[in-house]
Amino acid sequence: MWKLELDEEYFRIFGSDKNVAGYFDPDYGDIHPKENEEEIIQSMIKNHDSIPGGFLTVPLLKFGIFDTDLNTDIDSIEERLAGSLDRLKRWRMAIKEINPEFHAINISHTDQDMLSISFSLNFGQKVPLKKESILEKLSPILDLLHKYSLL
Repeated sequence: MWKLELDEEYFRIFGSDKNVAGYFDPDYGDIHPKENEEEIIQSMIKNHDSIPGGFLTVPLLKFGIFDTDLNTDIDSIEERLAGSLDRLKRWRMAIKEINPEFHAINISHTDQDMLSISFSLNFGQKVPLKKESILEKLSPILDLLHKYSLL
């Protein structure tokens, strides 16, 4: 159901609809020297070095109200905000199940009307930097988010 594509130093996550569902940014560790970071990371990817985890970023919610052309009424705004609150409740349940060390919520880089959530993932044991290996670790989390209708 899920597919990963490497894009420079991170992976794009695609759903079965072939749309981007999120991003996985591997934890490459403390890389020295910093001026060679890009080359070192590319070497790690090429050699399928192992990583302990990383950061998963997915859409949290889209409000549907921060459009410059918005012309609506109070009932529509209330309905959209109620839908956002319901989605936040489902997110709270999913985060409890995933139990990341931390999570952060930011305005999406691609849509100012959307919030995205990033959370840390520790795989428990190191995993090779191979799409199949990483996807094996990410799939249960992505499936859980899909079960809650969050992806």
